[in-house]
Amino acid sequence: MKSGQLFIAKSKEPLSIRWSRELSSEPSSITISKDRAGRYFVSMLCEFEAKRGRPSPMPISNKTVGIDLGLHDLFITSDGEKSGNPRHTKRYERKLAYLQRQLSKKQKGSSNRAKAKLKVARLHAKIADCRMDATHKASRKLINENQVVCVESLKVKGMIKNPKLAKHIADANWGEFVRQLQYKAEWAERQVVEIDRFFPSSKRCSGCGFVHESLPLSIREWECPECKAHHDRDINAALNIKTAGLAGLVGGA
Repeated sequence: MKSGQLFIAKSKEPLSIRWSRELSSEPSSITISKDRAGRYFVSMLCEFEAKRGRPSPMPISNKTVGIDLGLHDLFITSDGEKSGNPRHTKRYERKLAYLQRQLSKKQKGSSNRAKAKLKVARLHAKIADCRMDATHKASRKLINENQVVCVESLKVKGMIKNPKLAKHIADANWGEFVRQLQYKAEWAERQVVEIDRFFPSSKRCSGCGFVHESLPLSIREWECPECKAHHDRDINAALNIKTAGLAGLVGGA
């Protein structure tokens, strides 16, 4: 390694690589790996002091937010913002199905099958990269703007067993989204508060506290029979998540 360039054994020219970050020190070990899409990655083990190599804490914000995770919109905030859903898997599913059909027609063990298999792997990698990029941008925006983010504690592994929704839930990337919120909040010295997954956020009126016995998913808007407030189902849920999260934060302080 020399002046930001990486050489490997017996190489006279540096590797043509794109650095993801600046190294905190000279690496003690370097590992080069290759994924199924044929891409190479370099991982380096470096030493750093307690707070060196980590982002500096962000200025304190006076904003707090509650978010409700969904499929039509990946998240809805208590401020009324709806993120939309790029649906990366659906965007490429026709091309993926075509490539998988081509793969199934190739003779096992042949070079043509290996080429077709690589094309499928590269498309899967592209979908995963698009999904991860969107997740990083959304989680970064929420942490940048808010001192406290309140979110539901979801059991994604259990929810993904639903055969009708499994593909959509996996594409929504909820588990990774919450994980990113948590570590980015820790780096920025901000807080992510998870509320109990059984809290009736959608069925509770954020105005007066009335709770419906049942509220099917097909009902997207409803009027509270007690205070007559009109609710958007998702925004109302986000408001309740924020209220419950902040209450738990104060109670635990």
